[in-house]
Amino acid sequence: MKFLCLSADGLNQRRLLPLDGGFLRLGAAAGIFLSTVFDAFAFTGICGRGMHAMPEQFIIRLKNLTKSFEDTKVLKGIDLDIRDKEFVTFLGPSGCGKTTTLRIIGGFTEPDAGDVFFEGKRINDLPPYKRQVNTVFQRYALFPHLNVFENVAFGLRLTKTPEDQINKRVAEMLSLVNLKNFQKRRIEQLSGGQQQRIAIARALVNHPKVLLLDEPLGALDLKLRKEMQAELKAIQQRMGITFIYVTHDQEEALTMSDTIVVMRDGEIQQIGTPQDVYNEPKNAFVADFIGESNIVDAVMPEDKAVSFHGKTLPCVDVGFAPGEAVDMVIRPEDLKVVPLEEGQFTGKVQMVIFKGVHYEMRVLDDTGFLWTIHSTICEDAGKEIGMRVAPFDIHIMKKMKKRRKKPTDKVSGRSKKEAEG
Repeated sequence: MKFLCLSADGLNQRRLLPLDGGFLRLGAAAGIFLSTVFDAFAFTGICGRGMHAMPEQFIIRLKNLTKSFEDTKVLKGIDLDIRDKEFVTFLGPSGCGKTTTLRIIGGFTEPDAGDVFFEGKRINDLPPYKRQVNTVFQRYALFPHLNVFENVAFGLRLTKTPEDQINKRVAEMLSLVNLKNFQKRRIEQLSGGQQQRIAIARALVNHPKVLLLDEPLGALDLKLRKEMQAELKAIQQRMGITFIYVTHDQEEALTMSDTIVVMRDGEIQQIGTPQDVYNEPKNAFVADFIGESNIVDAVMPEDKAVSFHGKTLPCVDVGFAPGEAVDMVIRPEDLKVVPLEEGQFTGKVQMVIFKGVHYEMRVLDDTGFLWTIHSTICEDAGKEIGMRVAPFDIHIMKKMKKRRKKPTDKVSGRSKKEAEG
């Protein structure tokens, strides 16, 4: 059983995900978090790896994995430890290497170099059917000529499991995925969400120690996808096994994961809890990929001060060389709208979009930079406003060699003329 965790470790846990990310902000200073998906998470605590020091129990260890396809290197030395009974998500854009890593764990792809360990034993040469791992694919791969019962029972029949055990375990799995009265249904009679549940039941009926899920919600509509996110997390907790999930959808990762592994160009950029990667991104790519961000070219004149657009603001970061060029990241929800005369910097509202729980405003400053603000306060387009940001809401990070482009704003190169037009 998990309990609500109250975190008060100062600035490192000072903020929470926005409401549409699945969590509610109760207290910014103390970092008090409460899940809004109560029925699925049962007051899941936001406690990182746990409140007490526990022995490390790694079920899977990846050591210096590399893989190339023709002249393209898709994995560049992946090192990763995955704990038992953990929900781990590989998150990144297309081509980052997340599915290749998953396939190597499952035994469907061989690495060019490096090792895969399962419970301390090297399994590079072990075929997929001998690994204690099952996979749920995006297309489900259900057998159309078999009914629901026989689809779920397929793996048990291959291993010549006694019939009474087959009946018992299939019934258990169908009950687990809330389809216990569907045994005789044909596959073509099921909705997309029901087919996805059957694929999960079939993968779990053999009691694997690890379940691999390769973007299994990609074919579902938005509402059903959100429902299945909660169900998958609940199933993982009830089964008490390790889930390794692949997605490019940040909301899926933030909603379900114990640990997120952010990948880019065959390399791991950051490993951490959803709160870690959202509140304390390691670089501008992570900040830009996980949620929305205002990313500004800036300079650190000294510790705890950052200069940009002709202004110098206080921050909490230290350890940079005097005059070092950096990326300054400010989340849209951390920019506060204030009267013009109270602003640390000012701008003109270009666009206002109602998002349900907040308004999104695009604000153009006098340098041509287009800021994104998320606020419950709505200002009309064309109005001049002031903006403020607290020192601990400014993230300073080392300059990246290249940054993922977004075509929507000046953060990624949109001009003042284009914004105004």
